[in-house]
Amino acid sequence: MIKITPEWDEVLEQEFSSENYLKLREFLKEEYSTRTIYPSMFDIFNSMKMTAFKDVKVVLLGQDPYHNQGQAMGLSFSVPKGVDKPPSLVNMFKELKSELGIEINKSGDLTGWAKQGVLLLNTVLTVREHQANSHKGKGWEQFTDSIIKKISDLKSGVVFLLWGANARSKKTLIDGQKHLILECAHPSPLSAYNGFFGSGHFKITNEYLIKIGKSPIDWGAL
Repeated sequence: MIKITPEWDEVLEQEFSSENYLKLREFLKEEYSTRTIYPSMFDIFNSMKMTAFKDVKVVLLGQDPYHNQGQAMGLSFSVPKGVDKPPSLVNMFKELKSELGIEINKSGDLTGWAKQGVLLLNTVLTVREHQANSHKGKGWEQFTDSIIKKISDLKSGVVFLLWGANARSKKTLIDGQKHLILECAHPSPLSAYNGFFGSGHFKITNEYLIKIGKSPIDWGAL
């Protein structure tokens, strides 16, 4: 049994004992013992370790971890301090400045968001070095779908940020009557100008949280 935190362990108890997860676990054992896999096996569940289930206010859904050395840290879109910001993250910070006037020049480490209730979840939690999407279809999707559905079913007033086709495909798992779903293009350079820039999602998220009596996210606190 994987141990994340007592609360998450209880929420995901059935998923961790499922046939899907047991098969995934065997696959990962082989992968980590024979190949270079990111993130470190100790960081796979960092998104949940850093954001308690009871504290989740926003879900920012990514696809799979960065696949170059030193980048992946178990939080979607985030890179450790001292690591160059990838293009998608650069564009996120550009949009943040445009919407709220927040200038972020230094770190791409989004731990500060996670500590405020932003669940930085990828739909696939591991990847082979230099091979994007290499762990797609191995069982992570069923696992993370379960996380999304549990949040939708057991909580209310959560903002789901679905950027790009992969994230938007998860919309059917979310109860739009209980939660706010914000969709747009992915922030990658290939698609950011197709609706990510100018989306206003950071601002809209905080307006919604304030409206329902929750504290807003300090997006500049990294």
